[in-house]
Amino acid sequence: MAERLTTDVLIIGGGVSGLSARRWLQRLGVQDVLLVEMDAHTGGNAACGQNAVSAYPFGAHYLPVPDLRSEELLQFLRESDVITGDDANKRPIYNDYFLCHDPEERLFINGYWQEGLVPETGVPDSDKQQISRFFQLVERYKLAKGSDGLDVFAIPLDRSSTDAQFRQLDTSSFASYLDKEGFTSPYLRWYLTYCCRDDYGATLETTSAWAGIHYFASRKGQAANAGAASVLTWPQGNGFLVDQLRKQANSPIRQHLLGYDLQLNDTDGVIVKTCDVIANCTIEIKARKVIMATPQFINKHLLRTVDPERAALTGFHYAPWMVANLTISGLPQGRGLPLCWDNVLYDTASVGYITANHQDLQSGLQKVITYYKPLTDLEPDVARRAAYTTPYEQWLSHIMEELEVAHPGITPYVSQADIWIWGHGMIAPAPGFIWGAERQRAAQTLANRVFFAHSDLSGISIFEEAFYQGIRAAQEAVKVMNNG
Repeated sequence: MAERLTTDVLIIGGGVSGLSARRWLQRLGVQDVLLVEMDAHTGGNAACGQNAVSAYPFGAHYLPVPDLRSEELLQFLRESDVITGDDANKRPIYNDYFLCHDPEERLFINGYWQEGLVPETGVPDSDKQQISRFFQLVERYKLAKGSDGLDVFAIPLDRSSTDAQFRQLDTSSFASYLDKEGFTSPYLRWYLTYCCRDDYGATLETTSAWAGIHYFASRKGQAANAGAASVLTWPQGNGFLVDQLRKQANSPIRQHLLGYDLQLNDTDGVIVKTCDVIANCTIEIKARKVIMATPQFINKHLLRTVDPERAALTGFHYAPWMVANLTISGLPQGRGLPLCWDNVLYDTASVGYITANHQDLQSGLQKVITYYKPLTDLEPDVARRAAYTTPYEQWLSHIMEELEVAHPGITPYVSQADIWIWGHGMIAPAPGFIWGAERQRAAQTLANRVFFAHSDLSGISIFEEAFYQGIRAAQEAVKVMNNG
């Protein structure tokens, strides 16, 4: 045995939820905390990179302006200087550099770049009427409250109403719900498919109706200097937020440590065996409490002997993704709106690309664009295997073929292409999962010693949920420690 360590609280996993738990433990006065991460960097799917032109994301890249009731998140943003003050109505004033500036979104449809992502250019009036009716429905759901007085759709979603008449939406697919409500427009269905693929890595058929509506009806942000639909973004995407989480606590972080076995002591505490993948040696860590900020597909292996039931949970499905960052010296433009932050091509395999250095005040020709493609055409396991066996040159060919449709002649302008494959990019909220028993089972504390924190425990992989899950797990652990 190369090394033995002891700590009061061990956090396994350095993604957003793990870093959030670490930060919250410090606020609760817990000093003896150790976080271990198997990768060279913390951040999980908020990974990022940088070259001479710009920083850029390899994963999550924005945060919508939060609801005023999200007090913990708002305080974090204040400590990160994202919120710089408040107006007379106590609405946050956001740092102008972090608010995505205009133009924000455009869609390439019928040979034209239109403003916004909802199809409009060349769309028949009958389809526009359906689109309008859908968004009227969304507005009603935004205001709706259940019989318990809670918002029907909230973030974090665990604060949503328990009213059964609304939760039953989770039992059917979004596609079935749209069929039932008479939403048949191919333009609307394309847009809603885009939204499901963009946030969930799923399709209308594989997304719960509750999750599909939640995408729209849960966003209730307010700000003094921004609209309800505004977003915060950074060149490195949510890597900025990860950096802030890491800075707001001082307990140690050990990277390159892969946890491979967890056992409960006969009396108290937990023993976790890890492998230092650089030194190729085993490090045994004894902790009073463990917070597993790891996804279920990892947990079922780590807990295979102490909680075999957890390995039998089959409702957790993860979406594979391909992300590419292209450094370009120019971008041939077609008709319509000029280059935006978020640029989407109608009826294509990807969910478009963002301009990583959109916030850059300098107007140089060189840009980095981040292209996102959820791999939803095949079953996730099949798509993962196909993704890992697809050579770099083939991925690049697919990307350029699509971009050439909207930007004829772009290929010679690309000087660098960094391609990243996420085998398990995010949890997919399949029908029945959000309010089903498996999600609740996976969050249950083990023997008052092991606690769980990850966005897949929410069923929706967004920053706000991972941030919340970390706080929840930290609070549970400290409560048990104080009562013990």
